[in-house]
Amino acid sequence: MHSSHLHYLPISPALFAILLGALAAVFVLVQLGVLNYAYRRLGLSAGAAFMLLFASLLGSYVNIPLAQLPAERIEAGQAFNFFGERYSFPVEVDWPGTIVAVNVGGAVVPILLSLYLLAHNRIWIKGLIGAAIVTGAVHVVARPIPGVGVTVPVFVPPVVTAIVALLLSREHAAPVAYVAGSLGTLIGADIMNLGEINAIGAPMASIGGAGTFDGVFVTGILAVLLAGLGRRGPQTTAPPSRA
Repeated sequence: MHSSHLHYLPISPALFAILLGALAAVFVLVQLGVLNYAYRRLGLSAGAAFMLLFASLLGSYVNIPLAQLPAERIEAGQAFNFFGERYSFPVEVDWPGTIVAVNVGGAVVPILLSLYLLAHNRIWIKGLIGAAIVTGAVHVVARPIPGVGVTVPVFVPPVVTAIVALLLSREHAAPVAYVAGSLGTLIGADIMNLGEINAIGAPMASIGGAGTFDGVFVTGILAVLLAGLGRRGPQTTAPPSRA
């Protein structure tokens, strides 16, 4: 097995460029101090949050293999369009079986950050309820694609997450959104479809990889925007009265 078979972008170059542009815009706003308040509401410093988003984008290239399963069939050179997004895999016809892996940027980073946000903001109940709702919604629209894996429309996790987070907690909408969107997408699309891996016949099943990474990453941007909605204007205090 060559490293090129484990490490590749889970999204198209065009979409990667769009996400990179969105991240660049966030960086500019951070430098201007516009998003500093938003990140404080999220429970992170602006620098730490930006670096985590950047690590998530770069980490999307890396898959950590967990196990190898015998596949019923391996379909090589498959490519398809799903809700306007084109997916393809670098595969070989003689690949010995389906590799189960975890994507660093689409799973490892979001899971660790979600655990931090749950503990730091003490939103265990609201966060897990939100994750359960998003899990159900994502699972309904997730589609196993033969030869490729499980995919979900990129706009479903952010839209459902925004509604759920605002309904559950206005005060903690940002961290609830990140936790619910990230965990809900990973569980609803990837974890709950692990039983379909052999039937799909994909050379690799990457948790948080192709088909789900874009939804998870956009959820991170959404969380920052939701935090910014609660921004307060400058407050002034009356001067002390003189005796």
